[in-house]
Amino acid sequence: MRIAGLLLVGGVLWGAALDDATRQLSRDIFRELIEINTTDSVGNTTLAAEAMAKRLKDAGFPAADVQVLGPNDRKGNLVARLRGAGGKKPVLIIGHLDVVEARREDWTTDPFQFVEKDGYFYGRGTQDMKVDDAILIATFIRFRREGYRPDRDLILALTADEEGGKSNGVDWLLKNHRDLIDAAFVLNADAGGLTTMKGKAVNVDVEASEKQYADFELTSLNPGGHSSLPTPDNAIYHLAGALSRLEHAPFPVELNAVTRTYFERRAPLENGQTKSDMNAVLRTPPDAEAVTRLSKDPRYNSMLRTTCVATRLNAGHANNALPQTAQAIVNCRILPGHSPAETEQALVRVFADPKVAVRYIGAIGAADQAPDSKGFPTVLPSPEVLRPLEQVAAEMWPGAPVIPEMETGASDSIYTMAAGIPSYGINGVGIDQDDIRAHGKDERVRVAAYFDGVDFYYRFLKAMTAGK
Repeated sequence: MRIAGLLLVGGVLWGAALDDATRQLSRDIFRELIEINTTDSVGNTTLAAEAMAKRLKDAGFPAADVQVLGPNDRKGNLVARLRGAGGKKPVLIIGHLDVVEARREDWTTDPFQFVEKDGYFYGRGTQDMKVDDAILIATFIRFRREGYRPDRDLILALTADEEGGKSNGVDWLLKNHRDLIDAAFVLNADAGGLTTMKGKAVNVDVEASEKQYADFELTSLNPGGHSSLPTPDNAIYHLAGALSRLEHAPFPVELNAVTRTYFERRAPLENGQTKSDMNAVLRTPPDAEAVTRLSKDPRYNSMLRTTCVATRLNAGHANNALPQTAQAIVNCRILPGHSPAETEQALVRVFADPKVAVRYIGAIGAADQAPDSKGFPTVLPSPEVLRPLEQVAAEMWPGAPVIPEMETGASDSIYTMAAGIPSYGINGVGIDQDDIRAHGKDERVRVAAYFDGVDFYYRFLKAMTAGK
């Protein structure tokens, strides 16, 4: 039910807390960002960074506190600082400006046009993550206009190449301008968030750990020959067999401090079999039947284990010739405590075919050889972050608990954590758990959820930095 442009869901009036000027400002910023193509192939994050820098300067930020810098003309990063009082070390807030590729023919709308229809904003980046970039810019502008002075500096870095490319902005800034972004801790708006069901708040996630990202290339070679002389020794058959074995050989279940806490706190929010299964996987050892049932949900499956999945295929050179080469890419998301090198050996055992070669081909921040790094320790958020988050969550979404989670993807926190800066994934945009469209077609966010996200970050940063 809509009331004067707001949305009534489950008895809660979404988007009701903002005045008209703030709603218009945050909507305009969101539109501007969506309509700047920032894909790695043909896009340009510098244009987006410069557009946001102009908005900040127009709002009164000194030019010295708003910089666009990067390794080349296309991969610019925005770094802005809101000066605070007191001697505390700054808080760094990060988000990425780049988006994954999107083809017009796959979408029902133009992915690089900001479209509002049926209560949603559509466009590439409406979930991942221009939605949060726009929120952060709007928040900094609101703080500046009202003269708010936090108890420490707030630094905002909106960067390039989190989704791909060779010029990751967070990595580049840490290596070349650490002084601009050095901080006590990091808030990463690309993780965490409000989980909803049909628009109703269920729980607020805060990322306290994340998996490692790793890509492996599988190659099967063969002399080939005429297609009229088929043979079982076919490069495609070898590759297909290896991938089929992978499909039917999941990695073992393993809980850590964060995922165990997640299931402990999420179980009371569930009903029936799901609630029972979440409690059952907490046993030692986890109940096998409960694991099987929960694993049918991709979200829970990815929390329970390392996952490796085929994402690309390439084989053959002619329709009338036996393939000489067949290749596939397997993308892995590896649990903390395990390394890409260890995972590579596990894949070799699963494939069980000497004619299928496995080669590590890279990851976020990785070299050409599968590293032995076992990720970062699973550490629950500090009270300095958790208490204001719980306070604001209780005000905005009563009854929706704050639950630490392990990010099952990967984010730029890998760089800040490696630099020794504790990093937590936090945002306030509600996404229905059955409508996750990040990286997919017709990406969208509920209009009212976006405006609640605008309200959330404003309140959260104030609760954390208002001082005593």
